[in-house]
Amino acid sequence: MKSLLSLLRLSAFIAFAGLLVSASLPLAMAGPGEWEIGKSASGRGERVCLPDPALLMQWEHRAKPCKRTIVNPSIDRAEVHYTCAGGDFGTSRLQVLTPRSIRVDTQGIAGGLPFGYQIHARRLGNCSDSR
Repeated sequence: MKSLLSLLRLSAFIAFAGLLVSASLPLAMAGPGEWEIGKSASGRGERVCLPDPALLMQWEHRAKPCKRTIVNPSIDRAEVHYTCAGGDFGTSRLQVLTPRSIRVDTQGIAGGLPFGYQIHARRLGNCSDSR
């Protein structure tokens, strides 16, 4: 079981290299899809169809175009600093848990006010046509 978990993490980490090159999510998470976003890994979250999963890096500012910079990257995590129009900004720390699951710790300023929280994101598959 431990070796299977190591193999899964290694696969996720290799895919995570895409984050370093393109400032987006790991290749296994690339492309549009349906994600479950919640405040805990075990609880149910909101299901959303994301046209670009890189929006998870700037969840508080997902409706805004922002410029991202990757700092302190490693094989399974990275820190992302971003700035948006209107003086909004944030820092997110991403950790790949599995090829379809990440944890994001984020904080910054939105609309002149501070924010800080953690989200858990799990890719469910392609977006359904019924949504």
